[in-house]
Amino acid sequence: MSTTTAPNSAGATKAGPARKTGPSMARGRGRRSPLASLLSHGLLIVASLVALFPIAWLVYLSLGPDKDDYLHPGGIWDKMTLDNYSFVLQHTAFFDWLKSSLIVSLGTTVIGVLVAATTGYAVSRMRFPGYKKFMWVLLVTQMFPIAVLIVPMYQLLSELQLIDSYFGLVLVYCATAVPYSAWLLKGYFDTIPFEIDEAGRVDGLTPFGTFFRLILPLAKPGLAVAAFYNFITAFGEVAFATTFMLDDQKYTFAVGLQSFISEHDAQRNLMTAAAVLIAIPVAAFFYLVQKNLVTGLTAGGTKG
Repeated sequence: MSTTTAPNSAGATKAGPARKTGPSMARGRGRRSPLASLLSHGLLIVASLVALFPIAWLVYLSLGPDKDDYLHPGGIWDKMTLDNYSFVLQHTAFFDWLKSSLIVSLGTTVIGVLVAATTGYAVSRMRFPGYKKFMWVLLVTQMFPIAVLIVPMYQLLSELQLIDSYFGLVLVYCATAVPYSAWLLKGYFDTIPFEIDEAGRVDGLTPFGTFFRLILPLAKPGLAVAAFYNFITAFGEVAFATTFMLDDQKYTFAVGLQSFISEHDAQRNLMTAAAVLIAIPVAAFFYLVQKNLVTGLTAGGTKG
């Protein structure tokens, strides 16, 4: 016995109901209208101009040859010069400040990121007694203001004979930057699957081998954010550097700029040129890590 399907009374070839068409369906789901796209691009342009204008204005004022040019900025355009930059580079301890800042900032970045990465990985993967409280203790250390920490830290460095030394200042900056960096990296390590650790153990890797050979390459965005935070913390800090560095040849940029301002208080053209030169190392470091910054800032907050 065979069965057949009866043809539709309206005919087998009759087309189904016509779909609605219109401008909204033609754009497709999830696509913006031209007006919304124009508004979003306009807002982004305005926000970019607001962010870039102070920097551009600082550079513009630094090109004026006279100390009172900031009162009449329109006249700078016809007499731009680089003499201010030449004065700062030749008649100040700029390169001593640069050397000290790079030693302290890069030392803080390397040591701080290494300590924070191992701490965050241990808390993310190992369930030892009190691991949750340990992270809260790290967070509590961020609550103390610098004025409270200076005296005990000075006593500790004095006992260790590390006053007026780069290594002592690096340790101080690591003590302030590592807690936040450990929290940041712990959240990023949580997003890396545990199966990668298990695969490393199956291949015969030790826990340190798994960490350095498998986990760290996957955590580059998080490491970039932590490195940038540590670098900025050490590069722009003033209070600790002023207290613990006694030799003026070991001043960092932040402390050197203070002394420069006190000597050239009324010469705004020289002050703006010095500010532009000091910002260059930070801009260069930002350029090196900027590819991973956005990924690292967003991925670490998805799981914690």
